[in-house]
Formats: sequence, C-alpha cells, structure tokens
Amino acid sequence: MSIARYTLLSLLVAGLVACSPLSALNALSPGAASQVSANLPYGPLPRQKLDVYAPKNHAGLSPVVVFFYGGNWNSGERADYAFVGHALASRGYVAVIADYRLYPQVHYPEILQDAARAVAWTALEVRRYGGDPTRLFVMGHSAGAYNAAMVALDASLLARHGMRPQDLRGWIGLAGPYDFLPVENINTRPVFFFPDTPASSQPIHHVTPDAPPALLIAPKPGKDSLVNPQRNTGGLAAALRTAHRPVTEQYLDGINHVTLVASLAAPLRMLAPTLDSVSAFIDDHAHAHAAATTAPAVQKEKAPVQ
Repeated sequence: MSIARYTLLSLLVAGLVACSPLSALNALSPGAASQVSANLPYGPLPRQKLDVYAPKNHAGLSPVVVFFYGGNWNSGERADYAFVGHALASRGYVAVIADYRLYPQVHYPEILQDAARAVAWTALEVRRYGGDPTRLFVMGHSAGAYNAAMVALDASLLARHGMRPQDLRGWIGLAGPYDFLPVENINTRPVFFFPDTPASSQPIHHVTPDAPPALLIAPKPGKDSLVNPQRNTGGLAAALRTAHRPVTEQYLDGINHVTLVASLAAPLRMLAPTLDSVSAFIDDHAHAHAAATTAPAVQKEKAPVQ
C-alpha cells in the first residue's frame, strides 16, 4: 500500500470511528456505474422516503437489496449511506436505501413498521427501476441490522402488507443486536420502553422453520465494543441452525463495529472482504429455487401509520 493511500485510509478510519459525517467517504466512492432515483416516498410522512441505486447498462432485472442504516434508532440519514448503494449497484444489484422514523418521534414497534413498509413498496415498485421483486433481500448495519432481522423473522410485520418472510430470498445482518435484554445502553432504553421492554422485541425470539436464509457478519470477538458478537451474531446463528435454517456466520478481522459497514466503500475495501461475502450470498440465493416464482402480492397495510 502506498504512503498516500495509507494516509488516506488512516484519515477515513479515524473520522469514521469519531462518528464524523460520511460525506467524505461518499465523495470517494465511485458512482459512475449507478443510476440514482432519489427522494421517493414510500409513505406519507417526511421520514418515509428512500433512494434507489440501480446498475447502469444491466441486461434484465437485477436482484434487489433493501438496506437499513444504524444509529441507535435515534439518528441517521439515507444520504450518508450512498456508498452502500453504489457498492451494491457496482455488483449488479438494485439497492434501496430507506429512511425511517426515529426516536423520540416513534418507539418500537413503529420503527419496524416503517421498515416493513419500505420493503413492501420495493416489492411493488422496484420493477420500474430494473429490480426483480422475486429476488428480494433485506440488509442492515447495527440498529439497521436489527430492523432487517425483524422484517425477515417477525411475520406480523410483512403480513400488514400481504407479504411473508418467505417472499425474501434472504437477509444480511452486519454487527446487529439480536438479543440485547436487559437493555444496557441508556440511549436505547427509551426506544424499547425500558424496563418494560417486551421479549417480542428481540429477533432471536422470532426464529421459526420458515425463516429466510441469513448471512450474519460481525467483527471478531473483542473488536466490537457496542454489540457483543458472540451473544448477538453467534446466538442468533445458533438459533437458526437449531431451527434447521440456512445461515452463514462470519467474523472478520481488521474491522470494528463502525468500519465493518465502511468496508463496503471502495476506498476501504482492503479492510475486510465484506462486499465479497455479501455478493456471494446474494448470488447464491438469488438463483436458488424459491417457493414462489412470481412477485409478492403486496397490498395496502391493514392498520394506519401513526
């Protein structure tokens, strides 16, 4: 690695660890291969908007990935994660980056209702952006991985839209919290009504024999100070295996909680093979036999959005 490249890498990593804005990382992430459709509403409220990143010059319909960012359910903007959209589009997938309402505007489970609604919009509308709704995945990092897990595992969320977890070809979690009771983080506690947090808020309690295939990626144990990889990634992977569901469990060296998602960006891919792992999982399951060969029969949600 050249001195200039090493210096750039060091500055980017230092900025990310300090939770600085991701605009510099986005500026260094090539988007020439992406066709971006921005500010699309998936609901009537200001935070219910998403951006679509489609690969240019791609023949036929592409697999689709709906991505949810982290931020402890109280912060985050989809524009900060343009690098994720460009990364996925560069591998031939249509990426949907969705905002969702945050605390204190809403609590659990309204945050998850937004996530499910974004997935339902995608299943209904993504063909016009070059995406194949029969090859649909959800993905997230940190709190966003929790959102993705719940959409994939808690059937009641997609049921509001006439969909089922089986309508997903798979889901991908990056350093997600899947089993975190009692809630320890003081900023997370009010989101989940601590100390009266319902057990049903935990993804690990929604594992069933119908769960979609999963790819769970986390830093190696001891490298993530925010989400315990052994309890969360390891525990959920064990629960999925007990239910005889396909799950791939990976612990990557050289990254931490924040730089795991950052390693998707072109300037930081030398940190870890995160994008390669994600691509391999999508490619394997996008072409696998699915129970349904037509698009999910999406319908309007059965309860009004608050």
